[in-house]
Amino acid sequence: MRALVLGATGQIGRFLIPELLAQGAVVEAVSRQAPPSDEGLVWSRFDLYVGGDADAAPDVVFSAGPLDGLLAWLGRTRHRPGRIVAFSSTSAETKQDSPDAAERELAASLARAEAALESFCDARRIDWTILRPTLVYGCGLDENLSRIAALARRWRLVPLSRDALGLRQPVHARDLAFCAVRAAACPASARRRYDLGGGEVLSYREMVRRTVRCVRPRAYLILLPAWLFIAAVRLVSRTRAVAGLGRGVVERMQRDLVFDHALAVRDLGWNPRPYRPTDADFPDV
Repeated sequence: MRALVLGATGQIGRFLIPELLAQGAVVEAVSRQAPPSDEGLVWSRFDLYVGGDADAAPDVVFSAGPLDGLLAWLGRTRHRPGRIVAFSSTSAETKQDSPDAAERELAASLARAEAALESFCDARRIDWTILRPTLVYGCGLDENLSRIAALARRWRLVPLSRDALGLRQPVHARDLAFCAVRAAACPASARRRYDLGGGEVLSYREMVRRTVRCVRPRAYLILLPAWLFIAAVRLVSRTRAVAGLGRGVVERMQRDLVFDHALAVRDLGWNPRPYRPTDADFPDV
């Protein structure tokens, strides 16, 4: 298989390339800052949005970066792959009714990009698969669990509402990389979307507790009454001491965000690990 990997230096791409090479694929990886090429792996340096193209015609395109970047490249490439496996996010659903306008726009943008990709591929008879993970972690590049780990390292104390009991399914990026490779080889996954959660359902509070517990130096979780936590969030938001802690984030801590991945189990043998993080899952990048 000749594979093209977009988003190669992102958190999923970093695990996807070794998995493809281990399977014997010839890989061309795209980055704006391309490292040196190696045996079986060629790096191409260009910006998906601005210009440039893959050197060789790929059998399969793996998109582990922004969907709109994939669409921008597809609109100008001279190649026509037979297969596309693209990552989106469950945020396309969970943030539709967020109190934060920016999060609602993100959800709408993801939904538009998914629909555009499907239409583009169907018109050209290109098989597509869209993978929608939730709460990805594994190499310190996500903006959710890695942010909590960074806060724990910096402050050593992480406050959280006692009412943060909404259910979650954090999923490791290495498991997603393996799933993408399986999807490319599975005829049943063509023209399908898959929601992908991790191998364990746990409360938001327990998820944060395990994240804080695994970092070094040791840090501690402080549980606050809901009213006090909300007041603290409002204060911190005004000072901009912690980025990304908006109303939508706080509101979702009490909501169950659990997804049925039975279809992925059936078609792709999806068998992700439970959430047992270590300090190595949250490198200080």
